[in-house]
Amino acid sequence: MTVRSAAIMARARDLFPGGVSSPVRAFRGVGGEPFVVYRGEGPRLVDADGRQYIDYVLSWGALALGHASPPVLDAIAEAMQRGTSFGAPTELEVELGELVRQRMPHVEMMRFVSSGTEATMSAIRLARAATGRECILKFDGCYHGHGDAFLVRAGSGVATLGLPDSPGVPDSLAALTLSVPFNDLDAVHEAASVQGSRLAAIIVEPIIGNAGFIAPDPAFLRGLRSVADDAGALLIFDEVMTGFRIAPGGAHERFAVRADLTTLGKVIGGGLPAAAYGGRRDLMEMVAPSGPVYQAGTLSGNPLAMAAGLATLRLLTPSLHQKVEARTTRLVSGLREIAARLRVPFTADSAGSMFGFFFRAEPVRSFADARASDVQLFRRFFHAVLELGVYFAPSPFEAGFVSAAHGDAEIDATLDRVERALGAARA
Repeated sequence: MTVRSAAIMARARDLFPGGVSSPVRAFRGVGGEPFVVYRGEGPRLVDADGRQYIDYVLSWGALALGHASPPVLDAIAEAMQRGTSFGAPTELEVELGELVRQRMPHVEMMRFVSSGTEATMSAIRLARAATGRECILKFDGCYHGHGDAFLVRAGSGVATLGLPDSPGVPDSLAALTLSVPFNDLDAVHEAASVQGSRLAAIIVEPIIGNAGFIAPDPAFLRGLRSVADDAGALLIFDEVMTGFRIAPGGAHERFAVRADLTTLGKVIGGGLPAAAYGGRRDLMEMVAPSGPVYQAGTLSGNPLAMAAGLATLRLLTPSLHQKVEARTTRLVSGLREIAARLRVPFTADSAGSMFGFFFRAEPVRSFADARASDVQLFRRFFHAVLELGVYFAPSPFEAGFVSAAHGDAEIDATLDRVERALGAARA
């Protein structure tokens, strides 16, 4: 029993909405009581009651090297000795920026911020300024943070809680955001045709991770590039989740499609609050103080976050990425084999160290497909496998992640426990 976790959560609910600092953590998507984390160790979490879990959430994808990676902790400690925040330039920012551009040459200039939401909000502001237009096009189930413009048919916690949009977003602002099905180029062409000269940008998760793992059809991203060019709009890749996960160089490397602007987060901060937006030099030079598009942040480029990000990316070499990808592929293949043996409708996929699965026989190509999966079976399975010490995201609409700390022993243990849990959950 998670007695201490339950006691802590009872205190938390008196302080925070739902007892949490971000909605999905409350387990509303799966029911039951969330556990409270005490510490992380490599591929595992330890809760307040001392129970261990093999972790495939990894701070929602941020921990590419696993929990408490010694080189990352050493880098943070070294930076911390010199101070925790300055509100002034540091060389660490320059070093991390150079490393990001080395991995993603299309990100010619960038601006560090503190969260993925801040990055996407800033990218949209820049796109509107650059084009002189107001409308944006997004995709059902894609989640780009909690900015007002993005809470229209969004994924992540919005999907988990069954909220199609959010009170507090003015109708006049929501009307500037169009949302169409992912992988539906005909709908994209139609929306772009209707909006005409009002369309400022198309923003997309290259692989959806906030409605579960949903990969693009082979021609989809290239099609978006073509539509954006024809419409005179910008193409924005939201790689807060996929950046440095699906390939060392992100979506451009994996899909050979170049976005005008790219947003980054999670891995870029090595587990600390850091994000960035960047892209074409002519666009980024419009950002203050070089240009008129204002954006600022007291903690942007925080030295501890820059140090953690640098340590993470330096260790996350193409060779290491390849090893982690192989383990991820093995995990997903094992999940498919288990479901087949148990005759459970199931589909799963992966890219790099990112993966996902649905209890549905047919492939999932859109948010509508994801929502047609067996959510009740997922909830039963989630609790059954959690009881056995494996932690997947507490929502049927979130991707999973593997870290460099996950070895063959963790994959083997996971597959054994999944088989037992799924056998119990299907009954």
